[in-house]
Amino acid sequence: MIVFRDFNFKLLVVEKLMYGDKTLTPAFSMREHMRARGVEDLLSYVEDNALEHTVLDEARAYFEALEIPAGLLTTVEELTFDGGLQVFMECAPIWDGEDDLFDVHSLDDLDLLPNLKLFDGAEMLELMVPDGLEILAARGIAVR
Repeated sequence: MIVFRDFNFKLLVVEKLMYGDKTLTPAFSMREHMRARGVEDLLSYVEDNALEHTVLDEARAYFEALEIPAGLLTTVEELTFDGGLQVFMECAPIWDGEDDLFDVHSLDDLDLLPNLKLFDGAEMLELMVPDGLEILAARGIAVR
């Protein structure tokens, strides 16, 4: 089993494979997951339980347990960090992007992506991982 060290880095990979390429299936839907548990109004649930600035436990459990086959990881040539990613909305449906909830703290998981060629969102990465741009450059990974 492949283990990611940084949960938020894993979310970037999930975004690419599940919501972008649609090769990691089925796509997780927090709304559908909660509906199956009897919660009809996800946004009210989040607000009523003061969960606006947190990753919902159900999403964290799902994505932490999600196994990504090594073969799919080799298909990742580009990652994007952007506050509007679908995977972030599935984890925190009312997240406003104004905090560090989804900041990547480590690039140790780059070893899992042998064909990564581009990291989009370099200006954000520079704030999250102080030596991140140098790490990417040393691996020949372009940034924009």
